[in-house]
Amino acid sequence: MGTSSAEPPDRSQPPETADPDQTADPNERRGRPSSHAGEETVRDDLSQGLSDLARKMQHQTDAAAVMELIVSSVAGTIPGAEHATISLVHGRRRVVSAAATGELARRFDDLQESTQQGPCLDAMYQQVTVRVDDLAADPRWPELARRATAELGVASMLCFQLFVRDQDLGGLNLLAHRPGAFTDESERIGLLFASHAAVAVADAQDLNHMTTALRSRDVIGQAKGILMERYKITAEVAFALLAKTSQDTNRKLHDVAEYLSQTGTLGIER
Repeated sequence: MGTSSAEPPDRSQPPETADPDQTADPNERRGRPSSHAGEETVRDDLSQGLSDLARKMQHQTDAAAVMELIVSSVAGTIPGAEHATISLVHGRRRVVSAAATGELARRFDDLQESTQQGPCLDAMYQQVTVRVDDLAADPRWPELARRATAELGVASMLCFQLFVRDQDLGGLNLLAHRPGAFTDESERIGLLFASHAAVAVADAQDLNHMTTALRSRDVIGQAKGILMERYKITAEVAFALLAKTSQDTNRKLHDVAEYLSQTGTLGIER
């Protein structure tokens, strides 16, 4: 079979389209944002957002409050994240959910405990970061994948190691219902986010007293539930209300939550 040679292009005809920036008056182009300017703006916004989050975390001296603030801030910061949880492993055996955005995330931690497998455990034990694009198709954690997809509808995950201290480990886990929800950008921002979170958690807690932190977590969870039921608000808004009350009254968040759980009020009435 022969091949025909390509005809030379007709250079007598003008281009079909012209770049308006090449023909427009320079004064008309002035003020148009470039793609680089847009990227710089995004980076500045991210840096500002992470700085603001770091300051908020520094104001919280209670470990459970810091971890609640971390998970409640994930969805608005890391692209693709719908749910978040901080998992703790005691003695490299027992998995507990130290903070979670809701029941679905907490149940995922329970599945990790019951199956003793999952990307979050791998991130804590072996690697700094584990990304899962399609949990149902991933052969590494067959029992967890089967149950998490069937019972919770989780498809994508992004997991970061937060700390390793003797026999205790901690990880930040992001969940999404859509396959391929997390991108390279999600991973890059997530690593920055996790680094801030790791410092805040280390500053706020003595890991030798993790049981105390978990008791505080339960009290804060109860208080959030009361506010969510009473005012029909989300878990994130409920936590923000507790945190603001803590700041306004100069009391620890755990004390505010415990008072609410015992009395039904925030203790700010005048």
